Formats: sequence, C-alpha cells, structure tokens
Amino acid sequence: MNHTMKTINDFDNKLIIKILNSGGTVIFPCETVYGIAVDSQNQEAVVKLNNYKQRPLGKPYAIMCSSQKMAQSYVYLNKTAKDLYKKFLPGPLTVISKSKHKLAEGIESETGTLGIRIPDYLKLLKLIKEFGRPIVATSANASYQKRPYKISDIFKNISDKQKKLIDLIIDVGELPKNEPSTVIDTTLDDEAVILRQGDLKLKDKNEVLSRNEENTQNIAKELWQKYQEFAGKRAIIFALEGQMGAGKTQFVKGLAKTMGIREEITSPSYDLLSDYRLQTADYRLIHIDTWRMLKASEETKSLKFERLIGDKSVIAIEWADRVSELIRSYSEDAIIVWVKISYGKSETERLIIWGNL
Repeated sequence: MNHTMKTINDFDNKLIIKILNSGGTVIFPCETVYGIAVDSQNQEAVVKLNNYKQRPLGKPYAIMCSSQKMAQSYVYLNKTAKDLYKKFLPGPLTVISKSKHKLAEGIESETGTLGIRIPDYLKLLKLIKEFGRPIVATSANASYQKRPYKISDIFKNISDKQKKLIDLIIDVGELPKNEPSTVIDTTLDDEAVILRQGDLKLKDKNEVLSRNEENTQNIAKELWQKYQEFAGKRAIIFALEGQMGAGKTQFVKGLAKTMGIREEITSPSYDLLSDYRLQTADYRLIHIDTWRMLKASEETKSLKFERLIGDKSVIAIEWADRVSELIRSYSEDAIIVWVKISYGKSETERLIIWGNL
C-alpha cells in the first residue's frame, strides 16, 4: 500500500484542497456512493484518474459543482436543463449540457458535452465552494466492480498499483444503499433523455436510451448491481425481449463482464443453453436463447428450468416472450426482471425499459 496515502474520518477542507491543488486523488462520500475526485483544471490529475479507473481516453467524466451559478461557468444551460436544476438539484442527478470547454482534456465527451452534479451532501458542497472550482468525480470502484458503499468495497477489487494512485481517503463508514445518480442528457432539441436510471425518476417506468453496444452493456451492469445482493440466495431471471439485432446478446455480455466471467459470450441459438461458471461464487450464469423453440415444445422441459431455479442460478433468457408463461410460473421462487429492448431513432440507438413488464 502506498505509504503516502492518508485516511481521515471527516472532511478537513484545508487538507483536501491542498491535495487537490497538488494534483492528488481523494476518495470521498456523497449521497449515492463513495467517489474519487481530482481537480477539474489539472491535466495530470485527470490522467492519474484514468489510470486508477483503467478506462480509455475519450470516456467522459462528470464534474461536481457547488451551485447552478458555478455550473453556468462551464456549460450552456437550456430551458430543459434549468427546469431540472430547479426541481431536482442539489440531488442524485447528473445533467448533461453543451460544454464551454474550460476544463482539462479528457473530462467532457468527444461531442463536446459535459455532465454536471450538484450533490445533496452539505460537507461536499462546502468543500467545492471553498475550492472555488469544480471537481471531477466518478464512483471509486474499478470498472464493472461492486458499488462502493464502504471503503472495503473498493479495496477488495483494486490492484496494489491502483491503491498507490490514491492520496487521501475520507472514510465516514458505510453509506446508505442508494442508487448512483440518474443521468439525463438535455442537449437534444431541449428534450430530456435518460441515459442512466437511479432512484430519482422522471417517469413512472424505468426507461433509458442506449446509444451504442457499450451503453447496452453498461445498462446490464447497472441492473446487475441492483440485484447482486440476492445472487446465490435466490434465482435471478433477466427476461429479455426485443427484435433480432436489438441488443439482447450485448446485454448478456455486459451482465457476464460485471459478474467476472472472462469467456466470450455468444448467442446459444443452436444449443439453446450456455452455462458459465464463476471462479469466485457458487452460482452460475445460464444463457438461454428460445428463438427456435416453440411454446409447447418438449425442448422447454429439456432445459430443466426447475433445477436451474433450485440451483439459484442467474438466468438470462433471450426471446423471453416465447416462454413468458414458464417464466411467470416461477415468480414466487425467483427474482424476475423483464427487459425490453427496442430500436431508437437512429441505427445505433436502443430504448431499454425494465421492470415488471
């Protein structure tokens, strides 16, 4: 472990600001999860953050501001954005707007947009206000790893090399199990588009827009993290509906990646079922494709569905609408998450809705 890493149990703004000003990284609590922050004006600090998160250049970060006034120095707020700020901020919401390009490179998206958070966490708001400019903030877990509600959640899943990139930890104990922030893009013709659904909902249903295959995999990651605590205790069924090519297999790829499965995921159209074992857990990921299966087919029995439920497996079923009666018959024995993927306005866009469909 890095001998220069410090741990404190409350906000010491003088120390935190000193570390941020020197290009350091700070792990901090907020109203969602533990995050990791750097100075939004420091190029070397952003590179250090990229190395910690092990994410490619070009994948954007959000920044945290202390007020709408501070945010307006860095983004253009249209009416949709201003309405969201007025109604929901401070709070667990990230609002994406067009950037004014005043930050270090690698924070805003390649299309020149920037996500802004005003957290509902008074000590954090006070820190940002005293710092005088935004911090770059992202969840402190490694990509595709467990959500960090306590510091041990982070340290169990990062390498020694990553630990050496942490300069300061503000450890206030275990945080409430809240969802990460809802992410809304306001740059499309003044229309609010939900890119990630957290506890804060604009609509009655869970609905997000995926812009590419990686987005679809990320949405699977978010959904897995909602239900991960039940893994190994109850069977979890992800019942996937959608036309050919909509992205059902991409969803399963994201699910597998988050569960720690290294094998390549392909659609089991001809085998009906693929079985993936986890090295670190007793349960398995079962991937089923019912495309060529008839509802009354004997093949349904050959799946030995009851045994899969009894084994408390994680089951992802493509073309779930073809066997919906079978799936619903296990509603008392399993957690069932219906996921509907449909084509969006452009060739790569997908609308993803989940819940008790």
